[in-house]
Amino acid sequence: QLRLVESGGDLAQPGGSLRLSCSASGGPSDYYTKVEYYAFGWFRQVPGEDLEGIACIDTEDANTYYSDSVKGRFTISRDSANNVVYLQMNSLKPEDTAIYYCTADKWPNCRLDQTQYEFWGQGTQVTVSS
Repeated sequence: QLRLVESGGDLAQPGGSLRLSCSASGGPSDYYTKVEYYAFGWFRQVPGEDLEGIACIDTEDANTYYSDSVKGRFTISRDSANNVVYLQMNSLKPEDTAIYYCTADKWPNCRLDQTQYEFWGQGTQVTVSS
């Protein structure tokens, strides 16, 4: 099955930036490993709290969607040549501290709902603190 591996989580200062990467591999064929075949989402979770969908990108038109909590600060994008999806995070706030998960699904249109997504990464920790 498709494997997703997140990287880039780190300690950042308030107002700083981080870029998270999600590398996709191991699909049933080269074609079905391409990131353009899947809708991708980024979710985050604080321990003891619910998952929060924060960004996603469609398969067909690459339309993007964001939660109000990150709109204007975070940007999701994909590198089709290397099968990588990114989350650029700017103007970081302490409340952005969470484990961030990359997700993917074969449904063509994305939404910020965890029930849509079949494939999940293991998560990467982002900590925003002075």
